[in-house]
Order: sequence, then structure tokens, then C-alpha cells
Amino acid sequence: MKKTISGSTTARLALFATSLVAVIAIGSVGVNAADLPTQQQVYVSPPVVAPIYNWTGIYLGANAGYGFGKQDPLGLFSDDFSAFNYKLSGGMIGGTLGAQIQSGHVVMGLEGDIDWTSMSGVGTGPVVKAGFLEGSATIASKVSIIDTLRTRIGYAQDNLLFYGTVGVALTNNTSAFTQTVGFTCNTGVVACTSKSDWHAGLAAGAGIEYGWTPNLSTKLEYLWVGAGAANTLYENMVRVGVNYRFGG
Repeated sequence: MKKTISGSTTARLALFATSLVAVIAIGSVGVNAADLPTQQQVYVSPPVVAPIYNWTGIYLGANAGYGFGKQDPLGLFSDDFSAFNYKLSGGMIGGTLGAQIQSGHVVMGLEGDIDWTSMSGVGTGPVVKAGFLEGSATIASKVSIIDTLRTRIGYAQDNLLFYGTVGVALTNNTSAFTQTVGFTCNTGVVACTSKSDWHAGLAAGAGIEYGWTPNLSTKLEYLWVGAGAANTLYENMVRVGVNYRFGG
């Protein structure tokens, strides 16, 4: 006698077969996916940022240049003499010590220097003492040393620095009579022996400096120096220099 399969049994068998086929299909897809090569992650390097030049630090330097101007040398001998000006000029060489700090584009600092010079001149003119003409004379002068101590304030555009500077100056001057007409030396008019003295004054100027490496820079600058109330001295100095900076 044949047994008949009920409808519910047939339905359960169909559901089981369907589930089995689905499991086999999913497993096959998983195996195939595992066989696929994985995609490698591409490394993108960060953009290169150029370093910003830093002017902060303490620096030592050397400078050389040329100076020209005029001088009233009679003040070395007596305050009673009227002004007697003539030109003088010559070269110079010296050293620099400074310190500065940078904030944004602004650079502020303090700089001192000393220069040994060959600036000299000779002039002939009237010798007027206490309002009375004594005669005429030829006088030779020399500026041997120029010191300055100045503030520097500048604007930095990366490794290019534009600056202004102002401060005080100290000069050493020597003068001597080489010839007189109308009076004789050491007779009450003037003691014609050579006179040498230090004179304080002011210094001001501007310049441009270029940084070749993080520590090494060169500069071109102009300075005006006026020294001495009695021994009036006006100098124009054009200098080039090299500085080596520590720190920054």
C-alpha cells in the first residue's frame, strides 16, 4: 500500500532545499571574494612646506667701507675760535656685535660697532678768535676711530631685511697746524701742537641685509654721524658687512 506524502511535508522539503541552495551560493561567493586580491592603500606624502627664515639671535660681524664729510678742527684747540670747516674722507674697517628678535615681519635689536678709519683732510682758512682775525692757517685732521651703539628696527620678507637705525656715536679726532700766516704758534693765539680728543654725538641710517644661510648674512648700509659740540664733525659712511648669527 502506497504512502502518500502530505502537503505539509512537501512544503517543508521545498523550504529545506531552497535554504540549502542559498547557503551553498553564499559560501561560493565568499570563497570567490576571498580569492580576489586586496586593494593596496595608496600613501600620499604631506605637502612640503618651505622653512621660514628666522632673524632672531646674537651675531658677530665684520664691516668695511668709505666715509666722507667735513670737520671744524679748531674746537680741539679752543672754544673761542670761529667755525673753520673743510672736507675729509677715507676708508674704514671694523667689527660688529649685535642681538635681535623677530616677531612676525618685525625685527628689533641693538647693534654696536667699532671702525678704524683713514679719514683725513687738510684745509686753509682764516683763524678768528673771540671775533678778532688773527691770520690764516693750514690745518690737517684725521679721524682714527668711530664707535656707534644703535637700535635697529626692520621689516623682514623671509631672508630679506630692510632696516632703519639710530643711536649714539663716539669718535676720536686729531688735528694739527701745519702752517700759519699772520701769527706765530705758541704766542698766545694758539698752541699749535697736535691735539687729539674723543667726541660724543649721534648716528642714524638705513640698510638692507640678505640671509644666504640660516646663520650667515651680508648687508649694505648708510650711516650719518655727527659728533662734537665744539669740534663739529659730520660724516657720511657707506659700509658693507657680513654677520654670523647664533640661534634663531
